[in-house]
Amino acid sequence: MKLLSIAIPCYNSEAYMEKCIQSLLPGGDEVEILVIDDGSKDRTAEIADQYQEKYPNIVRSIHQPNLGHGGAVNTGIHNAQGLYFKVVDSDDWVNEESYKEILKTLEELVKGSKTVDLLISNFVYEKQGATRKKVMQYRHCLPVNQIFTWNEVGHMPKGKYLLMHSMIYRTQLLLECNLTLPEHTFYVDNIFAFDPLPYVQNMYYLDTNFYRYFIGRDDQSVNETVMIRRIDQQLRVNKLMVNSYTSCGSMNKRTRAYMISYLDIITTISSIMLIRSGTKEALDKKKELLEYIRSTNRALYGKLRHSLMGNFMNLPGRGGRKVSVAAYKLCQKFYGFN
Repeated sequence: MKLLSIAIPCYNSEAYMEKCIQSLLPGGDEVEILVIDDGSKDRTAEIADQYQEKYPNIVRSIHQPNLGHGGAVNTGIHNAQGLYFKVVDSDDWVNEESYKEILKTLEELVKGSKTVDLLISNFVYEKQGATRKKVMQYRHCLPVNQIFTWNEVGHMPKGKYLLMHSMIYRTQLLLECNLTLPEHTFYVDNIFAFDPLPYVQNMYYLDTNFYRYFIGRDDQSVNETVMIRRIDQQLRVNKLMVNSYTSCGSMNKRTRAYMISYLDIITTISSIMLIRSGTKEALDKKKELLEYIRSTNRALYGKLRHSLMGNFMNLPGRGGRKVSVAAYKLCQKFYGFN
């Protein structure tokens, strides 16, 4: 059995997927790289097959009809033969020195007496044209270089939530919690980073800048213009996360607090994109989202609607919406997201 499975969902990725794969090859035989061609129409499938032929003990090329990012991740999970599972998007890459630290740490954890469900590391926003790169690190929120539980997690500010880029799950945990991402839907990485959390008991944080998250392509899903155009998919993910939280039942109070905070962020993003759209239809969808949350989970609605961000996103009138946008732009500048 391999130590780590790394899934690379690829759709028409011929222009950049090789940089991603090359950055992962130094993992050697301890790693399997699952290159998942999601019904691409360019040379993606050909490139994936070439790497499998050249590195048969490391790379597996998997072809499927187009199912979207979530469908490709699902395929990765169910084909993974590694003890741990990581997703690396095809336009991103990893730092080699940090990669070696990650593998060494996983080796040591596997030999230990405690089962670690989630390994957390840092990621870097590789924003095109930016002179200063924003590093998402958690050293002031999480115990460093030690196994810990939710009870030892410190306060995590809104800008410090865990993303798919910072997470390596135990593969069996993902299977046990039956994680299944929706197909043909963008922004499902939020579900990947959210739904398994009630099942996570033991964690380990390695303070190293492992993952490089590229931002800057015009067609990228996190581009603001693209997000507004795909707002219905963002809303679908938002609602699915509300459903997931509501169905959890009893859980550790720190886990619950973190999940509420994460939902606060996702709901804020949905709200600001609808405000930025500026149409009556979009503003009606914003009201509908809040009503959906209220009717699904009244207690959760109260926490989200009356949080600091919830209040900012629901200021009345055109003037209030201008204040909401100004607050959003300030967060953009401070946190470095698109």
